[in-house]
Amino acid sequence: MLDLTREKAVQVMSQGPWLANMTAPFRTELMRRAHLQKFAPGQIVYRYGHPAGGMYGLVTGSLTINSAPPDATPRLVHLGMPGTWTGEGPFLTGQPRRVELKALGGALMMHVPLDALDQMAARDAGVSRAIGMNTAFTVDILIRIIHDLQKRNVGCRIASVLERAGWLGDMPIPLSQGDLGVMANASRQQVNMAMQRFAAAGWVNSTYRSITVIDPQALRQFSEGGDSE
Repeated sequence: MLDLTREKAVQVMSQGPWLANMTAPFRTELMRRAHLQKFAPGQIVYRYGHPAGGMYGLVTGSLTINSAPPDATPRLVHLGMPGTWTGEGPFLTGQPRRVELKALGGALMMHVPLDALDQMAARDAGVSRAIGMNTAFTVDILIRIIHDLQKRNVGCRIASVLERAGWLGDMPIPLSQGDLGVMANASRQQVNMAMQRFAAAGWVNSTYRSITVIDPQALRQFSEGGDSE
């Protein structure tokens, strides 16, 4: 899974939600400057407060996005989805990192260094707007996360987290029930009860530290239709 060719990696990233909406010249130039990097399970890509750096795109594998206010410990917020990019903040602001990225079960990523982004922007004023569009896509995801966390029914919150995890496809995701509890603002007991219910319905498979989402559509329907508390 983590040994894709560069050609295949470029194809995955070019078809992602951001780059697929950019112009062909921008897409080609960005990928020309990108380098493949492999991260081991649990390896930190960057932490909050790290010096300004470039963008990263997840080609395959699993990645956690961890965040919190500056005076708090970063907590698991979201899972990276293949084809998506992050890390453009320092390019746009000139400031250090604001979130933490960590490979969950290992990850193959594309990295475009900050100096390469600066060089592209110096040659084409439209590059900054194009890169800023990725922030807009990120905000869309954050709005979805906030919407899900505002659901009163804890089972619906857990189903929402699992449905978003299903964006990774049918691969086993090395998430514990404790991780799910953090993402859904739920206790381990609540997560355990929900997982038993969802597994019995055939929507997920789970082991002690691994979850496979089988039917994300059913989870989505449950999460949107069962919030009646």
